[in-house]
Amino acid sequence: MGVGRALMLALAFLAVATLPAAFALIFCYDEIVDRVVCGFSEWRERRREKRTIAKLDRAIEADALTRDIDLSEFDSVDRRPLEQLAADLRRLGGQRVGGGGRSMVWHSALLQAYDDRLRLACRALGIAEHLAELEGVDQEIERVRVEGVLHAAGLALPAARAGLRQRHR
Repeated sequence: MGVGRALMLALAFLAVATLPAAFALIFCYDEIVDRVVCGFSEWRERRREKRTIAKLDRAIEADALTRDIDLSEFDSVDRRPLEQLAADLRRLGGQRVGGGGRSMVWHSALLQAYDDRLRLACRALGIAEHLAELEGVDQEIERVRVEGVLHAAGLALPAARAGLRQRHR
């Protein structure tokens, strides 16, 4: 009878210890079921999307479209990081706007360096530009257009500051 009492006492302690968990299961049953059902439906949706993407890849022959792209160009040593190009553009843009009192040669060299960096940034982001083909006012308009497109692509370039006016020579 001593073993029966010990077993009964152990079961009583176990019941008291698991009572909060049992209450939580009873009161949160709908929440637990909802989470399980939502998790299952999200898994099913992801699986369906993967199958759809695989079907689309097969339908448009995506491998054939990307077969001719040389990915080694992106890993080349002479390719500058976009962050460094953005820093150069900010630095050169600030000098371009605030470069009053400098010689004409300095200003034209600065604009050429700025345009080179704009071309590199456009090439890195796959944006069409025509800076090398134009001259004069047309080149200035193209420069402003390229700056706007780069800004829209997420590359923050400094605009002309409110207190300073750009000199046209």
